[in-house]
Amino acid sequence: MLKIQINSGENIERALKRYKQKFNRTGVRRELQSRKQYAKPSIVRREEIQKAEYVQSLKDAEQI
Repeated sequence: MLKIQINSGENIERALKRYKQKFNRTGVRRELQSRKQYAKPSIVRREEIQKAEYVQSLKDAEQI
């Protein structure tokens, strides 16, 4: 359970924004979406490799 301390005089929208950021960092939403549909382990590995290649290409382009 996530808890957000609201400071005195703090806007409720600001507290809600902090809650949403904290919720996104926990990965609960991503976990729920991934459980909606079964993905074969080979496909999961392939997606991880593709993501790693993409990130590496961005890092390589940044160094040039």
